[in-house]
Amino acid sequence: MAEPLADALVVVDAQAVFADPTSPWGSPMDPRARPRLLERMTAYGDRVVATRYVAPQQPTGAWAPYFAQFPWALVPPDDPLYALLPDVAQVYGDRATVDLTTFGKWGPELEVALAPHGPRSVEVVGYATDCCVVSTVLAMADAGLEVRVRADACGGSSPENHATALALMSLYAPLVRIQ
Repeated sequence: MAEPLADALVVVDAQAVFADPTSPWGSPMDPRARPRLLERMTAYGDRVVATRYVAPQQPTGAWAPYFAQFPWALVPPDDPLYALLPDVAQVYGDRATVDLTTFGKWGPELEVALAPHGPRSVEVVGYATDCCVVSTVLAMADAGLEVRVRADACGGSSPENHATALALMSLYAPLVRIQ
């Protein structure tokens, strides 16, 4: 018997910059992960919230040397690099995304976007397992949400880094469960 769905699904940063294997930050795991991600979105229907990473307009603090190393990524939020993947956007429709200049997406903006679903439990899918996903999941767990990470619907920067991030998140059981 299949486990019941969580209260909501969070799709973390399903964008070209993280999913396209030809992007410097892209995941070689996208061809395997994306079909599962789309299946999960379809299963949750209107109980899906998608996030997007966007570069800061003017990097400050540690972000300044970071973007000195990755200047190609310092583009406006409407650049195709930061667009949702076309098939993800099609399933998501015209709903607003939660756009942040941080890799971790948990905070007031995502909390407000999830509020209509009354979440006590959240399933998380997306990119990159070893960056944006892990940053988001651990903060959600700290906030008291039951978090389920759908491993086969996430893509890491490499299969090894994906596995390492999943192992790290599994240390937070029972707050975080890897499925």
